Amino acid sequence: MVEPFLSRRVDGRVVNDLSAAAVVKSVTIASGLGASSAYTWLKLPVVDEMARVMAATTLPALLLGGDPTGHPDETYAKWRDALALPAVRGLVVGRALLYPADGDVASAVDAAVSLVRTKVEVA
Repeated sequence: MVEPFLSRRVDGRVVNDLSAAAVVKSVTIASGLGASSAYTWLKLPVVDEMARVMAATTLPALLLGGDPTGHPDETYAKWRDALALPAVRGLVVGRALLYPADGDVASAVDAAVSLVRTKVEVA
């Protein structure tokens, strides 16, 4: 699994660029690593224009949950839309489920499971 990011230093801290253009560039770079991509999967942040991001590679991808910000329903909607893309295979989420904005861990896990089950049923 490769988790590509373009990053820069801002005030002494490393900050990942989560613009669609930067994620497309990082995916393109990661897709070309090594002699073969036969067993390579990507772990990608969910960003705007995920269809554009996924069009930049033929590799399968799992989605990162990101930092839990905003209303959980907005996060789940972004995950659902990204999971509808053919090469997106599932979720690899941590903080977004452990520390949801509303504090309801059980509901967050249930929501994520329902999205992945929907993906499996569609595939």
